[in-house]
Amino acid sequence: MTRNFLFVLGSSRPDGNTEILARRAAEQLPSDVGQRWLNLADHPLPDFEDLRHDSDHVRPSGDSAAVLLDATVEATDIVIASPLYWYSVSATTKRYLDYWSGWLRTPGVDFKATMAGRNLWGVTALAHEEGVVADPLVGTLRNSAAYLGMRFGGVLLGNGSKPGDVLKDERALTEAKTFFAQEPPLARFPYDS
Repeated sequence: MTRNFLFVLGSSRPDGNTEILARRAAEQLPSDVGQRWLNLADHPLPDFEDLRHDSDHVRPSGDSAAVLLDATVEATDIVIASPLYWYSVSATTKRYLDYWSGWLRTPGVDFKATMAGRNLWGVTALAHEEGVVADPLVGTLRNSAAYLGMRFGGVLLGNGSKPGDVLKDERALTEAKTFFAQEPPLARFPYDS
């Protein structure tokens, strides 16, 4: 299967540090690898309504949920590019991930089986020198990947608060050059280690 990356941008600021870092990493992908960039601000989702135990599940059509579902299942690699907001993913990113719960029961999708074996990556910018403060964000993505049987490539961390600050983070820019070159391991819950 030809690799096809979906970059899900979860920032409230266009062209912010997280997006800049994600684009630097994406520049290193081979030219035959597909890239699709979707900004969650351009595809707003209503609050997630948990209908797991209702019997009437329908595939979304003609709305943001349909665009995001189709893009997600078409991708071999999903990159969650969310700034670190209060030590986790942004609200729009969390809402997108909440929709994955609903897609587990969407007829004709078989979301869990479809996502199994695919790659999940993260990119984030934080305004803190110690990357360990991003552990809740990393855990959210790793555990989501583990639940779905996905591979997890980790999270590319950059430092920056003001727009463009991440361009001063030489460590992050260096890591971005090879971030997507690795073969991600199968995601595991922390208790499975």
